[in-house]
Amino acid sequence: MLIEHDGQAPTVHPTAYVAPTATLSGDVRVGAGCRILFGAVLTAEGGAVELGAGCIVMENAVLRGTARDPLTLGRQVLVGPTSSLAGCTVEDEVFLATGSRVFNGARIGTRSEVRINGIVHLRTVLPADSTVPIGWVAVGDPARILPPNDHGEIWKTQQALDFPGYVFGLDRPAEGESLMPGVSERYGRALARHREDRVLET
Repeated sequence: MLIEHDGQAPTVHPTAYVAPTATLSGDVRVGAGCRILFGAVLTAEGGAVELGAGCIVMENAVLRGTARDPLTLGRQVLVGPTSSLAGCTVEDEVFLATGSRVFNGARIGTRSEVRINGIVHLRTVLPADSTVPIGWVAVGDPARILPPNDHGEIWKTQQALDFPGYVFGLDRPAEGESLMPGVSERYGRALARHREDRVLET
């Protein structure tokens, strides 16, 4: 399904393949020879989603561009099934295995691998030829690659990256308070723009 969002329509190179159950919404640009498989969602939420030549996006992956951070894949990148990428830059020849999570403002260097259920956190810079092992977490600039049970070390770096402020424009709440009312109001208002969307092709 191709959807016009905020006055922007997806563009798909004639040599690319988009599965009939994939969804492309807004300023999504699919390069030559790309393959977008069943159930994948590529959505430009205020920022473009751009795929270089020869990229493969597997089943049920979600790629989201944001106003602050467009999403860019270089050439010959593979995004595995159920992976989720938001507002990040992925350089050429990167392998993102099943269930990978790459967050806003992150950059993944050429020929890197993020293995099954690996995480590249907010504003993290992963140098070329890096590997994030199965289920591990890359965090910071330069990236530290840590096991998921090392929460203390992950938090030492992650806290300063300020996820609520960077992604939602909100201060971290005081103890006993919740971030969610503010997130729900701001994010809900932004997502309400989809009410004006126009389906171009199914």
